Amino acid sequence: MSNTVLKTSRRNFVAHKGRMALSAVAVLLSVAFVCGTLVFTDTMNTTFDKLFAVTSSDVTVSPKDAEGGDEAPDRGKPEMLAGSVVEQVGKAEGVKSAEGGVVSTAVTVVNAKNENMGSTTGAPTIAGNWSDNELKSMKITSGRAPRGPTEMMVDADTAKKHGLKLGDELRTIAVTGDTRATITGIATFTVTNPGAAIVYFDTATAQRALLGSPDSFTHVNVTAEDGVSDEQLKANVAKAVGADTYTLQTAKEAADENRKDVGAFLDVMKYVMLGFAGIAFLVGIFLIFNTFSMLVAQRTREIGLMRAIGADSGQVLQSVVVEALLLGVVGSVLGVAAGVGLAVGLMALMGQMGMHLSTDDLTIAWTTPVAGIVLGVIVTVVSAFVPARRAGKVSPMAALRESGTPGDKKAGRVRAVLGLVLTAVGGGALYLAAAAEKAAAGSLWLGLGVVLTLIGFIVIGPLLAAGVVRVLSGVVLRPFGSVGRLAERNALRNPRRTGATAAALMIGLALVACLSVVGSSMVASATDELDKSVGADYIVASEARQPVLPQAEQALRATAGLDHVTAYRLVDVKLTAPDGTTEETGLGATDPTYAKDIRRKMTAGEHAAAYGAGSMSVGSLYATAHGIELGDEMTVAFTGGSTVTLKVAAITSDEGNLDKGMKYISTETARANLPADRMPLPFMLLATAKDGQSDAAAYQSVKEAMGDYPQYVVRDQADYKQALKDQVGQLLNMVYGLLGLAIVVAVLGVVNTLALSVVERTREIGLMRAIGLSRRQLRRMIRLESVVIALFGALLGLGLGMGWGATAQQLLALEGLKVLEIPWSTIIGVFAASAFVGLFAALVPAFRAGRMNVLNAIASE
Repeated sequence: MSNTVLKTSRRNFVAHKGRMALSAVAVLLSVAFVCGTLVFTDTMNTTFDKLFAVTSSDVTVSPKDAEGGDEAPDRGKPEMLAGSVVEQVGKAEGVKSAEGGVVSTAVTVVNAKNENMGSTTGAPTIAGNWSDNELKSMKITSGRAPRGPTEMMVDADTAKKHGLKLGDELRTIAVTGDTRATITGIATFTVTNPGAAIVYFDTATAQRALLGSPDSFTHVNVTAEDGVSDEQLKANVAKAVGADTYTLQTAKEAADENRKDVGAFLDVMKYVMLGFAGIAFLVGIFLIFNTFSMLVAQRTREIGLMRAIGADSGQVLQSVVVEALLLGVVGSVLGVAAGVGLAVGLMALMGQMGMHLSTDDLTIAWTTPVAGIVLGVIVTVVSAFVPARRAGKVSPMAALRESGTPGDKKAGRVRAVLGLVLTAVGGGALYLAAAAEKAAAGSLWLGLGVVLTLIGFIVIGPLLAAGVVRVLSGVVLRPFGSVGRLAERNALRNPRRTGATAAALMIGLALVACLSVVGSSMVASATDELDKSVGADYIVASEARQPVLPQAEQALRATAGLDHVTAYRLVDVKLTAPDGTTEETGLGATDPTYAKDIRRKMTAGEHAAAYGAGSMSVGSLYATAHGIELGDEMTVAFTGGSTVTLKVAAITSDEGNLDKGMKYISTETARANLPADRMPLPFMLLATAKDGQSDAAAYQSVKEAMGDYPQYVVRDQADYKQALKDQVGQLLNMVYGLLGLAIVVAVLGVVNTLALSVVERTREIGLMRAIGLSRRQLRRMIRLESVVIALFGALLGLGLGMGWGATAQQLLALEGLKVLEIPWSTIIGVFAASAFVGLFAALVPAFRAGRMNVLNAIASE
């Protein structure tokens, strides 16, 4: 590449630095999202890696049935091992010390006002015994460790968040009963607090209060003597206690298992955020494409002069590509720096939510800036390549005769045909998705349809602009008289540019509309299902998925004014069908009143029959798949219990979505086949008021009965519907926030297009001002042009998104969500907001146009 080409590229880049800056912001934002996501998730991984590495003992011994030493939450307390195991382990060769540990997450800690002291981020509340192993990650910074049954210690983050201090009394609620203790110490993490609320007791109190057993532990922490490796220590301990009797893990194995659990969540979060970054990149492509298309058009004469003095088409192409390369490098480098700032901001946000991440752990892998810069540069260069190639094809004489690039009518026709074909094929794919009989096959058609219709609308945008903009102008612009007509003609002057500008906004709003339709349909379907199927008046459950403790269940059953209370448990079994197929699944073990509380449609038999002795029910899909009829027998092996044969006494319809596919047995059948210590606790209670009982009085009585147990939420049917709506709304708001990045980039695209359009029309603007157009009218003309372009993009995006959303709802109908609801208020609100987006985007270009000197503008070439 010659020095002349490089010098020309640099000169043009600097000469149009204002226009380039807007495009650079698009690159910056997109790269920042990618790099910020990678830095944030890498930092999270580093934080948890340090925590797991510090807290894991050389070897950990835990019960065989426990998953990584974790809870059996459905029974309200952990798996346990006998205290004698600690002594056995301590005698193994190479053991320096063996210390029994107690940990439980099936607890709730409340203060004197009965307020839950747990985390609000979904992290668990952890109760355990204070031991030497805790000193690896914590230190006592106030008071002292607990020494008796009325003393406890809390972590510093929980104390700060809830205003706890030494001498305060807390109540710990567990399946074994309530424990009241006074705070005697506060311990601070020496590594990052993962967000959990942690309380400590002395060992004897922890055994009694959390396990209900004075000589049991949940695990044993084993420390090796000097010179003994963890692997060797594990082998020695296995010889002492039996290789298959307990679960033995080295520090690395325990850390790897914990890391795997956390990593799965972090990976989901990372890929979701990167997906939105990809959308922002896609929108940015249109901004960069428009920028270079207009810059090339405005420099047609300059390019012609270059060709006339000997520059060939390749050199012209190289010149524009180098400008794009400079833009990509500058925007990407700034984006990497902004991404680190974004990651720090996300860490601060997590800190506000209770998960404190230290900037000392900030992790910037070398691959992160490389990936960001490479991606930003490639996207920028590819976006600018078509305008650059078009510039290289301009002949010297054509360039010297015209001030702009002549349109290629043949290319326009090819584009229109291609766009129509893509849109038609995409529409056909969406039709096949809506008509699919299985969700898996339909989702593939849906994905294909979304991609093809999106590309089709982008390609066909210039053709649609000619018609749609005229219609919009008749409604929006004509009331403004001649200024409105000028704005309309400006928007129609270059349909390709208008289409590309609108396409950037179309993408973001199409996704908003699609998700709004899906979210509203899910809420409407669930509400409709609740109205048709739920007969119970009140639902009691924990939002943290904790089981309902026996004392809470007893309090509810003792409430005056209730006709009945139904407990709903899940029992793990291995099920063998009459055709010999087996599967591990869960059975719903409920009281017989469940048949009244939930109105299930029946394919065969009566629901109540499933609760008889030796009876059960199955779902219609399962029955059809295995050829099951009423009276057939199923072999049911209860996990941790006996194996029995149960008769199919009812087959429930799987047309609805509530409890779809669930198989039922009575609570008594489960109790008869499981030892008392293996019987799961209910995860939900359903209550129905007596006939004639005031709804308000009964509801208040239920709330008062649950008053001592703030971990459970009491809802009537209206509350439950609102909770569903709120949950979907929160999810959609988060998604809209992420899509906001793409919409910001789209707004920058409108600003850039208008700004360049003003420069392109400098002489024309001067002539209009000379014949009487006022500055105010000129600014209004540009604002109106911006509004109609934004409304054009919004109309296409919202229409396309509603089509996607309606198709997705048809797939959800296969899973029981059969109500299609279009959130018209949201759709209309977004459409109206698009007009304000257009007004906002036009502020600066309109202001600059209004300040033009008339004579200088007329003299402009």
